[in-house]
Amino acid sequence: MGLTIGVDIGGTKIAAGVVDEDGNILSTHKVPTPGTPDAIVDAIAAAVEGARAGHEIVGVGIGAAGYVNRQRSTVYFAPNIDWRQEPLKEKVEARVGLPVVVENDANAAAWGEYRFGAGKGHRNVICITLGTGLGGGIIIGNKLRRGHFGVAAEFGHIRMVPDGLLCGCGSQGCWEQYASGRALVRYAKQRANATPEHAEILLGLGDGSPDGIEGKHISMAARQGDPVAVDSYRELARWAGAGLADLASLFDPSAFIVGGGLSDEGELVLDPIRKSYKRWLVGGNWRPVADVIAAKLGNEAGLVGAADLAREPDPIM
Repeated sequence: MGLTIGVDIGGTKIAAGVVDEDGNILSTHKVPTPGTPDAIVDAIAAAVEGARAGHEIVGVGIGAAGYVNRQRSTVYFAPNIDWRQEPLKEKVEARVGLPVVVENDANAAAWGEYRFGAGKGHRNVICITLGTGLGGGIIIGNKLRRGHFGVAAEFGHIRMVPDGLLCGCGSQGCWEQYASGRALVRYAKQRANATPEHAEILLGLGDGSPDGIEGKHISMAARQGDPVAVDSYRELARWAGAGLADLASLFDPSAFIVGGGLSDEGELVLDPIRKSYKRWLVGGNWRPVADVIAAKLGNEAGLVGAADLAREPDPIM
């Protein structure tokens, strides 16, 4: 036990933070995210060294967007970084001289919320992150469940629609194509193009055309009652809630924690998700219904969770 460092690898920056046993961040250091795998290792080491100054550190946890092996050492595959069978643990340990564990970033965020955020007091929670894509994590019986090979909880790539929309993973009909930030923008553009008279506020926030609609415009317009913006959120929530109902049949959690950028919209997105979830939950009128709650740690969840997981020899099953 002791102070550890969590590392969050983002698309534009890499953040490292010293975290105590209560989940408090004591210091941070950020560096830009470079474009090559070797340079990213250098940047991780620089961020760790910047954050650790003046602190006695016992380990480092890295949250990486990709498939991480069961031994928490190698990134099998990362969609946005050219990592293929990347021995990240070995490389970073050689640079920083500390024990390192590597976690999937959504798993790390889920663990952070479970330990220090919205999941406190729960033994069985499912976390989903609604951002540009859709990720998640499984905590059952106080354990982070990563599966036999370490790559469980890739919820965004559950096939919701046979032969549906093409996904960046190469499959079709994946959940994140219907419940994510990208999906929300697509819904708004389609609706604004079909009925521009119902999207006056939304179109006025951009360049006046459907192609100019951005995620921030949809949020602002929905809060002003723009019909197309509100309906776009409802469509997103319909798919998100239906997916949660399926996950309830699999895992039967006491709570679903909804994080990611879209969760920042609060009840604008959570209320219709709850309604859709109850609508599609099998036996929903007769069985206990899990809470659907907002994440509390925001962008710090992954960093805090990765740091906490670095304290445990193997808290995963």
